[in-house]
Amino acid sequence: MNDEQRTRPVLVGDERATLTSVLQWQRDTLMLKCSGLNEEQLRRKAVAPSGLSLLGLVRHLAEVERGWFRNVVAGEDARGHFRRNEAGEWTEFHVEDPDPAEAFRIWEEACARSRAIVDAAESLDETGHHGDEAYSLHYVLAHMIEEYARHNGHADLLREAIDGTTGE
Repeated sequence: MNDEQRTRPVLVGDERATLTSVLQWQRDTLMLKCSGLNEEQLRRKAVAPSGLSLLGLVRHLAEVERGWFRNVVAGEDARGHFRRNEAGEWTEFHVEDPDPAEAFRIWEEACARSRAIVDAAESLDETGHHGDEAYSLHYVLAHMIEEYARHNGHADLLREAIDGTTGE
């Protein structure tokens, strides 16, 4: 994917169009940061002592998409793909063995399901719950933009350490 393949954000439009397009821009940015890399590069933990890798970010964001959109907004009980191990640690950042193609498939399916949930909502004021806390769809979209933006900053550093590629 090159820069022209990212979905351009809506610069003048209603709130839903603006939020969803900016979120899609962030998703596309993560894909851009991962494009053209081989499996070893996607798994590389390029910034010591951190355990972050581009593949780990993809796996993590698949879980974040599932958790916020399916479980909180849609009220489903969708279990994660990358569960806790015997030590109780979340495993999405454990990338030594996972198949990158499968991770990207899971993430892309999670994003597609998230878009469908947002499209089906009548209003950004619709609420979902996590425990006793209520969250509006508006909040969830804003939070997801923040989540991707933060992790895309990590992806920038990881990609630069891998092959020197920089850019938005």
